[in-house]
Amino acid sequence: MTQPPSIPPEYPEPTGGPAHPDAAQVPSARPPVPGPRQPHTPPLEPPYPQPPQYPTAAAQPPPYPTGPQPPQYPGAGPAPHYPSTPQPQPPYPHAAAAPPSPYPQTSAVPPPGSPLHPHHIDTAHRGRVHVSSRQRHTDATAFGNLLLHLPNFLCSLVVVALVSLVLGDLGLLVILAWLASGALVFHRPTESALARHLLRLRYPTPQERATLEPVWREVTARAGVEGRAYELWVEDSDSLNAVAAAGHIVGVTSFALNRLPNGELAAVMAHELGHHVGGHAWSGLLGHWYALPGRIAWRLLRAVTGFLFHVSRAFSCIGVAFFGLCVGGIAFATISTLYGLPLLLLGMPYALAAVGRRSELRADRHAAALGFAPMLAAVLEKLHQQEQERLAAAGQGGGEPPKETAASRLLSSHPDHHTRLHHLQEYLQPAR
Repeated sequence: MTQPPSIPPEYPEPTGGPAHPDAAQVPSARPPVPGPRQPHTPPLEPPYPQPPQYPTAAAQPPPYPTGPQPPQYPGAGPAPHYPSTPQPQPPYPHAAAAPPSPYPQTSAVPPPGSPLHPHHIDTAHRGRVHVSSRQRHTDATAFGNLLLHLPNFLCSLVVVALVSLVLGDLGLLVILAWLASGALVFHRPTESALARHLLRLRYPTPQERATLEPVWREVTARAGVEGRAYELWVEDSDSLNAVAAAGHIVGVTSFALNRLPNGELAAVMAHELGHHVGGHAWSGLLGHWYALPGRIAWRLLRAVTGFLFHVSRAFSCIGVAFFGLCVGGIAFATISTLYGLPLLLLGMPYALAAVGRRSELRADRHAAALGFAPMLAAVLEKLHQQEQERLAAAGQGGGEPPKETAASRLLSSHPDHHTRLHHLQEYLQPAR
C-alpha cells in the first residue's frame, strides 16, 4: 500500500519583528494553507541595502583608498562608495589590485633619525652593565702636554712673583693662592662657570636630554665608565663639533644633536669620552690655566713694544735704531739670565700642536675600539665636506680663500682628514 508523502511539520514563524537583515530571503516551496483572513501588514524593508554577508567576516571599510570594488551579487543593494584613485587593472580577472603602501619611500637612503639608517644603533639596554674599576688614566700625550707647559708655568711664576713684590708681605700669599688655584679645574661649580661663559655652552632642554642620555648610556656602557660622573652640555652652532672640557664636561653642538643619526652622535661622544679617559681634557686645561699669567704679560709686552716702535718712527731712522738697540739688549740680558729658557717658548706652540694632534688620534682610536669606527669615518667625511664648503664660500664672496701653509699645518691642533681616516683603517677592515 502506497503511503502518502510525508509532510514536515510547520513551525510558526515569529511575527514580533523583522527578520535579520543579513539573512537571505528564501521563498517557501509549500503553497499557503487557506485559513482565516489576516489583516494585511506591509513588509518591513531593511533600513540600508547591503550585500550578503558571511557570518565570520565583518564588512569594514578599507583603511586606505583601494582599487575597483568587487562585483555585486544579484539582488543585493548598491555597495557603499569609497573614494579611490585610478589604479591599473590587474592582468587577470580574478587578481585583486594590491593596496598602496601607507609609507611611501621618497628616497633610497633613510632619514638620519630612522631606525633603518645604516648608522642607527639600538640604545635599549637589557641586562647588567660592567663598570670598570679603573675609570681614568693618564696616557703619554697627557704627560707630554704637562711637560711642554712647564716653561710656560715657570714664566707665569716669574710674572706672579714680580706682581707680588708690589704687595709687600701679602706677596707670598698671592703666590700660594695662585699655585692652589689649579684645583678649581676639578671644582664642579667652576667647571659650570667655565662652560657657560668661556665655552658658550648651555644645559640641554628636556627634548635634547631625551636624545642625548640614551646615546650617552650606550657609549659609557661599552666603555665600562660611570656615565653619571659627567655632565652633558649643548652649544648652539651650525657646525659639526664637540668638546671635552675640564674634568666632567662633554658638549656637542646643536647641529650634531639634530642632524646626525644616533650612531654617529655616539661616535662623536665616544671620541670626547676618550679625551676624558686618557686625561687629555684636564691636563690641557690645567696647563692653559697656569700659563695664563705669562700669556697676559706677553700680550702687554707686545702692546707696549708696538707703541714704542710707532713713537720711535717719529724720530726717523735714528729713533728706530735706538729702539732696536734697547729691545735687543733687554732680550739678550733676559735670555742669558734665564739660561736660554725664553728660547724654548718660541718652539712651544709647535710642540703643543703636535701633542694635540696625537691626542686626537688616540681619542679616535678609543671611539673605534668601542665599535663606532664606521660612524666616526662618516662624521669625518661630513667634517671634511663642511670645511670644503666653507673654503668655497670664502672664495665666492670676493675674497681669496685662505691657503694652507707649512706653518699652519704645524700649528694645527687636529690632524688632517686623510691622516685620521688612515689610522681608522685597521678598525674598518673586516675581521678575517
